[in-house]
Amino acid sequence: MEFQKKGSLRGEVTVPGDKSISHRAVMFGSLAEGTTEIHGFLQGADCLSTISCFEKMGVSIENKGSLVLVHGNGLHGLKKPAEILDCGNSGTTTRIISGILSGQSFDVTLTGDESIQKRPMKRIIDPLTQMGADIQSIRGNGCAPLAIRGSRLHGIHYTSKVASAQVKSAILLAGLYAEGPTSVTEPYVSRNHSELMLKLFGADVSTEGTTATIQPAPQLCSTKVMVPGDISSAAYFIAAGLMIPGSEILIKNVGINPTRDGILHVCRQMGADIQLLHGKQDEGEPTADILVRHSSLHGTEIRGAIIPTLIDELPMLAAMAAMAEGETVIRDAAELKVKESNRIAVMVENLTAMGADVRETEDGMVIQGGKPLHGAAVDSHKDHRIAMTFAVTALCADGITDIKDAECVNISYPAFYEDLKKLMAH
Repeated sequence: MEFQKKGSLRGEVTVPGDKSISHRAVMFGSLAEGTTEIHGFLQGADCLSTISCFEKMGVSIENKGSLVLVHGNGLHGLKKPAEILDCGNSGTTTRIISGILSGQSFDVTLTGDESIQKRPMKRIIDPLTQMGADIQSIRGNGCAPLAIRGSRLHGIHYTSKVASAQVKSAILLAGLYAEGPTSVTEPYVSRNHSELMLKLFGADVSTEGTTATIQPAPQLCSTKVMVPGDISSAAYFIAAGLMIPGSEILIKNVGINPTRDGILHVCRQMGADIQLLHGKQDEGEPTADILVRHSSLHGTEIRGAIIPTLIDELPMLAAMAAMAEGETVIRDAAELKVKESNRIAVMVENLTAMGADVRETEDGMVIQGGKPLHGAAVDSHKDHRIAMTFAVTALCADGITDIKDAECVNISYPAFYEDLKKLMAH
């Protein structure tokens, strides 16, 4: 797809439901007794992969668009699938479902697309194995496909080297089936949607500092889940409103969970004009409308404990830094190398092609902002976050930017380009 400057963006936008919460609502609803209502479900390819996996294990799921009804089979009611479970492009599905499958009474094989088969799974294989799981990387390379033999599990206290909600969630969900308590300690607190939602379904979960603990559960109970707008999807409109002169955008009903709202803090550090309006709390997940106006941005340092709260937003923040005055340094973000693409290398490659001064480091980037950007051929590497980042960045650059494999936004935000065009046509 081709993009170029179109002037200011103005208006309102409602972004799709939170991807992390949508995944978990289907998974936990499948393990609960009774019917779980999921309102605001994200109809992206990743979340549809999660639905498909649980349907293949005998769960009846009615997908009515923004409303999804999950008729749960109970904690011990999943059935052996007749075929391999295909997680598509979804790392969340692959990693979290592995924790659930480790405690079942049947064997299963998990796989995914070409990208998933390169992403590291040893980070879940190791702790689940310590719990008694029998989980093997079929090719012996620490990646999918995975062969999981249902096993009896016991609780452990696991100290994770990475702050990863997927790793933490896989262990906690295996803990539902284990003998004794299971706990995970992280270097920093990662997103806590699993802990909040497990409590909503009746599980005994507690947190203290960077440690989350779960007790084995006799059952989970169905409930109603209200999925807020995804702040990771809102990030592109936050950036567009700040970067493009004359812009003012209101993004409605966005989840602002403190384990996910790092982008708001960093934008304010950079001098952004951002207001939170109509804030409310719904079943543990805080939401607000986000009003952004064009601002003169300056460089900053992004590192340490804030990184897990904005890991998916770092590509967009890197592009913002290229437009800001002064130097921005991103550190402690080596996790970007093992996402849908190596997001450090890909951002450096594409920003450099557009004329930015950006240098790759071992765990991040150093960006000298303020250089004018120009259109270029951009390779998304079939990574939805990269495609959306450069669609916005192209609106600040002179000339035409061509984005290869731009349709990969369907992974998380199928209507992204349509919503962007509406703001252009104010």
